[in-house]
Amino acid sequence: MTDLLQRIGARTLERLAKVGQASVMWALAIWGLPRRGDFALLVRQIYSIGVLSLIIIVLSAFSIGSVIALQFYTQLARFGAEDAVGLGLALVLLRELGPVVTGLLFAGRAGSAITAEIGLMKSTEQLSSMEMMGVDPLRRIVAPRLWAGIISMPLLTAIFNVVAIYGGAVVAVQWLGSDPGGFWSGMQDAVEVWDDLGKGTVKSIVFAVFVTWIAVFQGYDTEPTAEGIGRATTRTVVLSSVMVLALDFALTLGMYGEFK
Repeated sequence: MTDLLQRIGARTLERLAKVGQASVMWALAIWGLPRRGDFALLVRQIYSIGVLSLIIIVLSAFSIGSVIALQFYTQLARFGAEDAVGLGLALVLLRELGPVVTGLLFAGRAGSAITAEIGLMKSTEQLSSMEMMGVDPLRRIVAPRLWAGIISMPLLTAIFNVVAIYGGAVVAVQWLGSDPGGFWSGMQDAVEVWDDLGKGTVKSIVFAVFVTWIAVFQGYDTEPTAEGIGRATTRTVVLSSVMVLALDFALTLGMYGEFK
């Protein structure tokens, strides 16, 4: 029993130490940009992290928007409320599915790439070489990726929402024959700037901070071996996905929940 408690305590302290290391790394790296001369690094990482993720975001958004519109239309048609398809589609996307699905896709595509790239730099001793030359790896390697993720993910979420709504409009209006005036007017009348757009954007920013933070730390802290990089990449995707879902519940409860 004593050995079991000792192992549990040692594991707990090890996890707390990792959280502390990640927090210190994040605090040091978050102030690394923007600085004069570093703008090119930031732009390059925005392209690598954000622009190259556009394909999977656009394809997923169109498919998800189309499926949601189809399901909504099928159910609402039973009650003669086909005009509410646009409203339901917009609220579901702006409040929940847009930020959450973008966060999961971002973790799988960009987060894993960040971890693998930094992990490879560590295994080939590029990070150690930078330190020997007096170059701070946190500023040169970690900070551009961290800021690029924070900037890119809210923009990707906005693109996801736009494409998904367009996909829903194609299915509901052009395919199923829903009234286009009712589709768009219901959306315009009920969607609010802060409660829907604003809070969804806040979610995407929070997800971006945590997903990118996990990705850069797992890469920076990985074992410098092929197996270590593989495990770190897997941990990035798993931890980021779980974190997105957990944060979504907490944020939704805080933003829309009623406390008595």
